[in-house]
Parts: sequence; structure tokens; C-alpha cells
Amino acid sequence: MKSPIPISILSIDYGQKRIGLAGCDPLGITVTRLEPIHSVSFEKDLEIIKKICSERQVRGLIVGLPLDESGRLTNQAKHCQNYGKKIAKELVLPLAWVNEHSSSWEARQRNNLYNDRTGKIDSAVAALLLEQWLREGPELQKI
Repeated sequence: MKSPIPISILSIDYGQKRIGLAGCDPLGITVTRLEPIHSVSFEKDLEIIKKICSERQVRGLIVGLPLDESGRLTNQAKHCQNYGKKIAKELVLPLAWVNEHSSSWEARQRNNLYNDRTGKIDSAVAALLLEQWLREGPELQKI
């Protein structure tokens, strides 16, 4: 895959209880873990994400898909797809999917977050997904 043209991106690691977030600057140089969302409802999540996107001048979204070892969609990946599409449509932003298989393990190793229950691990995963997207793509697509 080819590296995408860098722009300000918000990366989302969706979970039903917590949503990890990370962003990058418009040049794609610095990836920053952001405060995770403790999800209450889609409307509240959207309100928080909309504010972050406005403040950071976000131009696209990355959403992690927890695929299985064979690259097939899991049940959780289907939830992630639905959530990502809803957010992208509400914010009128293009979207790309990134395979997040083994990303939690890598984030725990890299950031020493073995027993985290605060959501730091979720935002660390979102940062890994964004780093991966900046290296490999795929291109953002309109929803």
C-alpha cells in the first residue's frame, strides 16, 4: 500500500465502554494520544468527537477494525464499521479502516499498560493505528 497524503486525522479505537482517540498534525509528523471517551451514548460520543474535530481541524477519520487472524470481519469489527460510518456521516468526513489485529497487545508492550482500566490503552491503540495508516494507508473514502 502507498502512504496517504498527510492531513489532520482523528484515529478511533471503538469499544462499547471506552473509545480510544489519537490525532496527528496536518503534516502527519506528530501522533498524539488524546483523552479516551467513556461512552454513555452515541449522541454524547458524537458531541465530544465533533468538538475535538473542530479544535484540531480534523479532515479525516481512521477507525480500527479488529479482524481475525485470517483477515475476516469479527462481530466487534462489524460494530466498529457501523460506528465509524455513523460518525463519518454525521461529521461529513472521509474515513479509512485499519486492521487492528494484535494492536492491544502491541500497545500494552510498547507503553507498559498491562493492567490499565482508564482508557489509556485504548488511546495508545488509536495512536498505533494512526501511525500504521500514515505509513501504509489506505486512502480516505467518502461515506
